[in-house]
Amino acid sequence: MSINDWPASERPREKLLAKGAQALSDAELLAIFLRTGTKGVSAVDLARQLLSSYGGLRQLLESSQTQFCSGSGLGPAKYALLQAVLEMNRRHLSQLLEQGSIMDSPHTVQQYLIAQLRHHQREVFACLYLDTKHSVLGFEILFKGSINCAQIHPREVVKSALSYNAAAVIFSHNHPSGIAEPSQADREITQRLTQALALVDVTVIDHIIIGNAEPVSFAERGLL
Repeated sequence: MSINDWPASERPREKLLAKGAQALSDAELLAIFLRTGTKGVSAVDLARQLLSSYGGLRQLLESSQTQFCSGSGLGPAKYALLQAVLEMNRRHLSQLLEQGSIMDSPHTVQQYLIAQLRHHQREVFACLYLDTKHSVLGFEILFKGSINCAQIHPREVVKSALSYNAAAVIFSHNHPSGIAEPSQADREITQRLTQALALVDVTVIDHIIIGNAEPVSFAERGLL
């Protein structure tokens, strides 16, 4: 049965307009993105098949172009559209951060870092640079490592912070394993970087680890 034959209240687009996007399932949201299904398969059923095949919405959204385009009903045009939507989300979060102190919106900071780092297949280490009022000066990925270890050099971190004239920083890195718990190595490098930056009067506010679930904050854990 075509979606057009469904009761209006059950059609994804009409449901979104009536109740808001948060009322829709992952499959219904994806169906709106797909717009159409394939022969004999509605957009919602196709969406369910894709979610099952890829292992979930996040895995689909973070798949490579080759992986994405291998899915039924998907192709380069859909991939380009998806990347545009994801980039708009990243820029929206970035502009929210630029409007004021990050201390006013710690949740937005975490969502921004998730958008920037979670999709990387290898470990990357990044830094958010802040001024004296804790407004954002910039964001930069400093190091890219192997699947489980980024080689982080304190001298380069200090040099980068000084180039931004930063008064404070927030570190963040991803765990490709999906488990955000800090390792002993994470704790040790954070301590080394904190000590190095203290020599040039730059404060480390937090170190946030990104995994599959909720991020882990060193500040909230009392690890700084």
